[in-house]
Amino acid sequence: MGPVSAPLYLAVDGGNSKTDVVFGDAGGGVRAFLRGPTASPDILGVPGAMAMLDRLVGAARTRAGLPAGAPVARADLLLAGADLPSQVARLTREAAALGWAAAVRVDNDAFALLRAGTAHPDAVVVVCGAGSNCLGRRADGRTARFPAFGPLSGDWGGGHHLAELALWHAARAEDGRGPASALVAAVTDYFGLATVERVSAALHLGEVPRERLYGLSEALFAVAAAGDPVAAKVVRRQADEVLAQIRVAAGRLDLLGRAFAVVLGGGVLAARHPLLHDAIVAGLADLAPAATVSGVADRPAAGAALLAADALHGGATPAEVEERVRSALREKPAQYLG
Repeated sequence: MGPVSAPLYLAVDGGNSKTDVVFGDAGGGVRAFLRGPTASPDILGVPGAMAMLDRLVGAARTRAGLPAGAPVARADLLLAGADLPSQVARLTREAAALGWAAAVRVDNDAFALLRAGTAHPDAVVVVCGAGSNCLGRRADGRTARFPAFGPLSGDWGGGHHLAELALWHAARAEDGRGPASALVAAVTDYFGLATVERVSAALHLGEVPRERLYGLSEALFAVAAAGDPVAAKVVRRQADEVLAQIRVAAGRLDLLGRAFAVVLGGGVLAARHPLLHDAIVAGLADLAPAATVSGVADRPAAGAALLAADALHGGATPAEVEERVRSALREKPAQYLG
């Protein structure tokens, strides 16, 4: 490749299952796009996370063909597990000490999803995947967020919790403690066992891997869509939780009376189950009439790259450069770390 000219950035989107690393430049070029294992400090600890990131960054730099000593203007690292200010501060110190870039920013990976979903300076993202999280940003730099520690911090919902609720309601429907529900048949069919009680025992005894339970969230939505009132009540409760997160985050940023973007991400929301999605859209129309709702069409890695590009461009990436970054990361397959 030719000589490095436009300022370079390093961008990382680090989730609980994988890490994407991008080297790009201020002109919209993507020099390398590498995918590797998780670098979450929640899973690996901070030293382990830094070691994994250093390995991935080094491999990506090599694949980008960057000359030895080629300066990188900034690094934006968006990581699962960067939740509390103390965690962010420590991760920033540790990353800066590794010398990847002249300036280093570390924050939560939900910011990458938010930027992937919208360029609007006033925005709130709700992530509903295995768990649930929400954060917001305002053009003046203020942010609003939740700890996102699951039930420990008052969180409700997400795919894993919904699957557990499907089993909980099925067990109570079968033995009579709760109302009758088509979830009984959905659960026994999913596991291929005769009764919900047998399913519960198999999970308890380890005869069925606990991870298999989490596929039940899709069955919950199917049963709800078919009109089962028990399942439908759970789905409506998830919609209420999403709206509560938006209400609080946007309220803290004084956005409820203004135009702002709402980005819905994570597997549960990306599926756009009509009962859930339509309830969220209808509720938001009452809560914040000027808000607009969108999903996420691009990889979160594009959001991490654009946050770095925003900084290189003084806060706002030009539209034509943004489109080059998005297009490159749509079309460029990730190289996997071997």
